[in-house]
Amino acid sequence: MRSCSLHWAAELFIKIVIILLLLIVAASLLVQRAGPPARRARANLRPLVQRLAFVLLGIAVGAALVHFLSGCAPPPEKRFHAQDVSGADYGQLALLDGFTTHTGSRVASADFRGKVVVVFFGYTHCPDVCPTTLANLKGVMRLIGADADRVQVLFVTLDPERDTPARLAEYVPQFDGRFLGLFANPDTTRQAARGFKVIYRKVGEDAENYGIDHTADSFAYDPQGRLRLKIPHGMTARQISEDLSKLLAGQ
Repeated sequence: MRSCSLHWAAELFIKIVIILLLLIVAASLLVQRAGPPARRARANLRPLVQRLAFVLLGIAVGAALVHFLSGCAPPPEKRFHAQDVSGADYGQLALLDGFTTHTGSRVASADFRGKVVVVFFGYTHCPDVCPTTLANLKGVMRLIGADADRVQVLFVTLDPERDTPARLAEYVPQFDGRFLGLFANPDTTRQAARGFKVIYRKVGEDAENYGIDHTADSFAYDPQGRLRLKIPHGMTARQISEDLSKLLAGQ
């Protein structure tokens, strides 16, 4: 693919040439208005103006040709509503290998090949962000329709002390029976969150009724298991469904 730097250089040349031509014309007009004493100066200026005009015209034509031959199209429109993080060096899906699903099976990221995967870190006692995110993803599955069976949502708990597999099995399927809740010991959970650049911390002094402040983004992977999108909290179900449909289509 050709570089578009020539494209922008050509535009810059054209703008400079136009400005210089206007300045030359303005100078010529000023000499003409100077009256009879300036006739000799005007006579000397006219050939110079003509030569400069031809030179600048040649530069303008050359720049236009560079512009045309560079073959550069305008910058492409944004393909996704979410942040495109294709090629990111974090959030590898394999970081979740070894977690346990709420159904009791061990996670192997290779098992999700051929599906678009959405990963979200949260906890079942979350009062707002987590349930609204999962409810939104339920709406996404509905909008995607028949292709929703090729989408796998993974809810990774950041609260393994309280979110046992039994608790996850009670909580996660309420939103969609195809969603999977993931569980691991605190150390494994901490390492995985760090690998996804997910930040979380407990808040509150009560040993039982504490909250957890945490990153609210979701992560979307294409059918080849590559991290492609970081989905911020607050995106609509329609926007997310459009993005996931594009990933399903191979974009």
